[in-house]
Amino acid sequence: MLSIVVPVYNEVESLGELYHEIDEVASEHDLQLEIVFVDDGSSDGSWEAIADLAAKDSRIQGIRFRRNFGKAAALNAAFESARGEIVLTLDADLQDDPHEIPRFLEQMEEHELDVVSGWKKVRHDPWHKVGPSRIFNWLVSYLTGVKLHDHNCGFKSYRREIFNEVRLYGEMHRFVPVLASARGWRVGEIIVNHRKRQYGSSKYGFRRFIKGFLDLLTVYFLTGFRQRPQHLLGTAGMICFLIGGLGLTYLAAYWIVAQLAPEWNLTPLHQRPAVIYSMGALLLGGQFMSIGFIAELLTAYHGHRQDTFSIKDRTGGEPTGASQPPRPDDAGPRPQDAPTTDAEHNNITAQ
Repeated sequence: MLSIVVPVYNEVESLGELYHEIDEVASEHDLQLEIVFVDDGSSDGSWEAIADLAAKDSRIQGIRFRRNFGKAAALNAAFESARGEIVLTLDADLQDDPHEIPRFLEQMEEHELDVVSGWKKVRHDPWHKVGPSRIFNWLVSYLTGVKLHDHNCGFKSYRREIFNEVRLYGEMHRFVPVLASARGWRVGEIIVNHRKRQYGSSKYGFRRFIKGFLDLLTVYFLTGFRQRPQHLLGTAGMICFLIGGLGLTYLAAYWIVAQLAPEWNLTPLHQRPAVIYSMGALLLGGQFMSIGFIAELLTAYHGHRQDTFSIKDRTGGEPTGASQPPRPDDAGPRPQDAPTTDAEHNNITAQ
């Protein structure tokens, strides 16, 4: 079964039309599906529209938040409720075309992919959104090695099992392909039809790119150094430590020369900016390495709670959870270990 997840935030005008398009596609391609609408604190009657649709169609689930918690929280709530083997996400503003849904499923089937991301090659958005988005997408692909043209696209399909290993929080929803790829899941993309906005206005502003960049740094750290944080922090610390150490060594030699040859009129040491820079680099290096050691301790302590690998399949052996044949020692209580009755206990005591 296919689960279609739609986060909603003040999209009352488009919900009915979106539902009818999805229903049309399902009927045309004989798709067994459910639709999970998540109202992320809307104030325009979106929840009433969702409730009306759910009353008419048993395939619809509705989830309502008490306030706006963000898209990642909405998707996370929907993924926990979704029952399909494949989960597909799209926005509620009608810019994502539901008629592309069968192509996502075909791509996953034909190429044995676990994640398929949409690529809005021709975008109907203003230039001040398109330009920064392309720079951001290039940066994500370069830093993470996951070569997608449109990491920001909300039109994606996933295998349900991915979310047993990938946890969403903050603004991490746009990085699910990156996080999944780091666990060994296969990721691909298809070009999708991007339509002009018909109702409402965009919910994202310039702050989206600032948050996205900060989240990118987090994802880069998690995917590359989660199990070895000292490799990143320690390297930065050693570089700073080395620069500071060399600077202080040079300044020490400079001071000796100034003491031995006062006729040279060298600049007094306390007037050299290099003193401050060298000390700063030395202290910064020590802090980086200290933080790295603390991160390693936390990783060692908590690392056993999550596997550092992802198993795709098994073959042979006893299935997990199956009953095992009893060992000779476990066959049952030995005669001398058998519990005694009250009468036997009294006899033993009397003797």
